[in-house]
Amino acid sequence: MLTIAVCLLIAVSCIIGKDNEKTPSPGNLTDGNTAQAEGREPSPASPGQESLSPTPTASSDNQVSLTPTPAPDQKPSEPAQELNIEPVDYSAIRPNESGEIPIVMFHNFVEDLNSTNDPEFTTSFADFEKLLETLYNEGYRLISMRDFIDHNISVPAGTKPMVFTFDDGSPGQFNLIEENGKLVVNPKSAAGIMIKFSEKHPDFGIKGIFYLNMDKEEKTFEGAGTLKERLEILMSYGFEVGNHSWGHFNFSQAKNREQVYERLGRNQKRLQEIIEGASFYSLALPHGGKAPEELKDAMVQGEYEGARYFHETIMAVGSTPSVPSIHKDYNPGYVARIRSQGKVEVKFDLTYWLPNMTRDRMYISDGDPNTVVVPKGKENLIDTGKLNGKKLITY
Repeated sequence: MLTIAVCLLIAVSCIIGKDNEKTPSPGNLTDGNTAQAEGREPSPASPGQESLSPTPTASSDNQVSLTPTPAPDQKPSEPAQELNIEPVDYSAIRPNESGEIPIVMFHNFVEDLNSTNDPEFTTSFADFEKLLETLYNEGYRLISMRDFIDHNISVPAGTKPMVFTFDDGSPGQFNLIEENGKLVVNPKSAAGIMIKFSEKHPDFGIKGIFYLNMDKEEKTFEGAGTLKERLEILMSYGFEVGNHSWGHFNFSQAKNREQVYERLGRNQKRLQEIIEGASFYSLALPHGGKAPEELKDAMVQGEYEGARYFHETIMAVGSTPSVPSIHKDYNPGYVARIRSQGKVEVKFDLTYWLPNMTRDRMYISDGDPNTVVVPKGKENLIDTGKLNGKKLITY
């Protein structure tokens, strides 16, 4: 069993319902790095660019552009720090920090897959354990959503960063049990399995962001303890929480910005009522539903009954790896995720992508978070305005 020292470290970098849409084809990449879940099968194409903005600005194509300027009560990214990093042989490691980073989307976890009525979105605990071993052996190492956004990537040289995201706050993802009078993480949960796995492979990392619907109240991570205790213990391990809207709302059906403000701001407000000082900084779109064009700025930031929100990323449902945040094609308003494999294989899920995430296309770390290292000829893929004090190196 896993014992918990409950740290009340509530530096909450916070960030959600089942995205019940078929995973779109990676060909429909007109929104930054991913496809909109529309139930259609577009043909393959390269990622395009669609932007959002906290403040709408006119453009030639009447689109809104996102300039992710933090709200007044949010701190911008810290500049790169001086660290003692062992020099690496680039020719041997072959780093490519312009490559893609997989952001994996999980939903339900159960002991027996035969017990689920949602086979596309459900993973067994045994399969999850096997997946962790596979990912570790393939050289993947977990990073937080915060570090993905800030491009603060410090995984070992030669390894590949990956982000885990969990939508809906189901008990299979995380729940507590009582053991000898103490609240502990249930080992039969995704978080429990990750914590146990880290004892064997501490370099893999205990990272992940859980997108929550706060209207579910005590049904969130249902089990022992109060919702406050569950969230505090979850975050004491370094896990994060994110916005998945009040009521798992499909924003493609939004009628006005007041409706958007309520669905996002009310979720934020309830979190702050439970955990003082907490704030969601990332949104995962329920159902993959995108708001109408004229409301997209309200998806980024707004306010409801005194609760302000600002989303530095808006996460899609599918269906490809994402470019890193320093890439010239990165669009924080619509960031790609890959669906985890369930009982039923789905087109372009992680089962498809694992053998197709070849070394030549993926982000390979140089081991130093203060440098961005790319092969010669790929430096034009880096947005130098996002380096934030990091040194761009080619070899």
